[in-house]
Amino acid sequence: MAALYIAATPIGNLEDITYRAVRILREAAIIAAEDTRQTRKLLNHYNISPSRLLSCRAHNEAESAKGIIKLLDEGKDTVYVSEAGTPCISDPGARLVQAVREAGHSIVPIPGVSAVTALISTAGTIGKGFRFEGFLSPKSGQRRKCLTELLNESSAFILYESPYRIIKLLEELNTLAPKRNIFMGREITKKFEEFLSGSPQELLTLFQKRDKIKGEIALLVEKE
Repeated sequence: MAALYIAATPIGNLEDITYRAVRILREAAIIAAEDTRQTRKLLNHYNISPSRLLSCRAHNEAESAKGIIKLLDEGKDTVYVSEAGTPCISDPGARLVQAVREAGHSIVPIPGVSAVTALISTAGTIGKGFRFEGFLSPKSGQRRKCLTELLNESSAFILYESPYRIIKLLEELNTLAPKRNIFMGREITKKFEEFLSGSPQELLTLFQKRDKIKGEIALLVEKE
């Protein structure tokens, strides 16, 4: 029986991919991707020429799942990759996985890089528990409500943020929890990778001095 492979891909450095993932990408009949252009760059880097490369993004995931299930029914192994990192973690893929499992096919994880685990591994935070929240709502009221709830919990939490909203997020954290320490990773695994640690105000001051902020950011807001 054919299987759907959920493969982790690099979040920046193209060397951050497992031997198994490269092999599966070579052997699979179909590769479904959140961003076909980004995936093609990765495939070209490893000299992989897929017979079929399909688009499966957030806005067409339900419809794409139907086509992928049909291919699986025909006995064609399929790999799903998100734009970067591990699918289904602040990326599409969950609806596809649910539909394929309900159709009776196997789901096989090909684990690898994730910004969450990369950040935790470099934070040096002692303790087992943390909550992953991903991107917050761009709407200020919903963001403030969610941040308040997260700060009232007893565990640390991880957020993702874009360079366009990081100043606003730090301002909100400075208002709600000025004494909390934040460990931040920007451009993780890329050429201009940067890790920073400090209070919301310290990080806010640093970023406000910069002419431009580039790259997605992951933040660990530590416990009080």
